[in-house]
Amino acid sequence: MGQNLVMTGMVLNAMPIGDYDKRITLLTRERGKITAFARGARKPNSQFLAATNPFSFGEFELFEGRSTYTVAKVSIQNYFRELAADFNAAYYGFYFLEFADYYCQENNDETEMLKLLYQTLRALESPAFSNRLVRCIYELKTLTINGEAPNVFGCTKCGKKEALHWFSGKTAHMLCDHCVNELKRKPENMSALPTYQKVQESTVYTMQYIMTAKLAKLYTFSVSDQVLWELQQCIREYMKYYINHSFKSLKILEEVENMI
Repeated sequence: MGQNLVMTGMVLNAMPIGDYDKRITLLTRERGKITAFARGARKPNSQFLAATNPFSFGEFELFEGRSTYTVAKVSIQNYFRELAADFNAAYYGFYFLEFADYYCQENNDETEMLKLLYQTLRALESPAFSNRLVRCIYELKTLTINGEAPNVFGCTKCGKKEALHWFSGKTAHMLCDHCVNELKRKPENMSALPTYQKVQESTVYTMQYIMTAKLAKLYTFSVSDQVLWELQQCIREYMKYYINHSFKSLKILEEVENMI
């Protein structure tokens, strides 16, 4: 026999099914990422019309059948309507939803990812934060939560935690100034050095802070343009080697960014 369950979650995506229905992907606190059907959600007078759109966050009462969930009732706490009014922010938001969809799984504890996604969208709505910095924070924190972040806390060769100014996205670690100078003295090692990007101490500290800070403290700082640029370069380079996936929304986002 089926049962009704109440879950707190956010709509990651929605697809039309048949003439009037929707199939939605929810990121929930209780059961991770799940798929549910909303009957008649595309009818103009449906109570689910807006509640089953991407970004909708709240309580979803779902009927759990043998193999599917069906939306029975919805109480939305935040539609993130301000994102719809900001063309650029909306594309960032869709990318963040797709990123969460890629990483989260069914019947997995995704509480941290749901909190991160919610706070990230809140930051995206605020004019106090650069969208580019919000993206860097979200990407690196997602990698951290899922155990896939690079090692930026010590030199991979000697273990020192000081003078860390060289990052490689390809090898996912850092080198200190001393070890880089040692490598430069040996011609046979020179071929490896071009994979390392020199970064400021502030950039390394920013990455360390993002990876270790509690979610409530993530969106409480700003950085210089140079640090932001280095942060972007480090994360993009790392993701190029370690995320084997093409995000459709990211392609659109980058096209929009190039036009601005």
